[in-house]
Amino acid sequence: MAGHSKWANIQHRKGRQDAARSKLFSKLAKEITVAAKMGDPDPEKNPRLRLAVKEAKSSSVPKDVIERAIKKAIGGEAEDYEEIRYEGYGPNGVAVIVEAMTDNRNRTASNVRSTFSKNGGNLGETGSVGFMFERKGEISYAAEIGDADTVMMAAIEAGAEDVESSEDGHIIWCADTDLNEVVGALEGELGESDSTKLVWKPTTTTEMDLDGMQKLMKLIEALEDDDDVQRVTANFEASDEVMEQL
Repeated sequence: MAGHSKWANIQHRKGRQDAARSKLFSKLAKEITVAAKMGDPDPEKNPRLRLAVKEAKSSSVPKDVIERAIKKAIGGEAEDYEEIRYEGYGPNGVAVIVEAMTDNRNRTASNVRSTFSKNGGNLGETGSVGFMFERKGEISYAAEIGDADTVMMAAIEAGAEDVESSEDGHIIWCADTDLNEVVGALEGELGESDSTKLVWKPTTTTEMDLDGMQKLMKLIEALEDDDDVQRVTANFEASDEVMEQL
């Protein structure tokens, strides 16, 4: 399985998700508020908001937190957030994309730059690593939803592009612009997905050894701890042996 999927499993295994739960909830709520402010506050009429609410529910964000985030946008209480993407290099030259939402561009840029430099990386110009990734829709299902062939057939019929199946589950990929249609068709066949989101999918990967992975984990965790950072993606690949030692 691709490195970024392994990274999610590592976080889960190490209990990091629980430790960072309140931070995760606030980031998901921020995305909901921004999506509701930019479009219709009804998720059925606003694809971005619908995805944000779905992702929040899949991360067990309480219903009242979701509703409060939407009301914040309707009531005009929401801050004016700017969406910014930072690109840089981590240990061993691994490419890193940092997606942020901020009400203070200078603060966020300074913090992100500092975090890169303190953790063996460096912040690059916009476009410096973006060409190594594609914007894709990612839909995740648990392994028990069906075997690889069943999920592949459902994905093809739904208009998806590719499927990665393993003992950890099924990840279905589609064009970013097709995500809402594909997930709607899939859920008619396979039921509710575990997760649905737009991601940066690496087109090339950098193989990491144990030392490199430990340094990269430190960088990614430091970036994710920043309140302005919504998501971090890196184009690493690591063997099962390396991942087991982390």
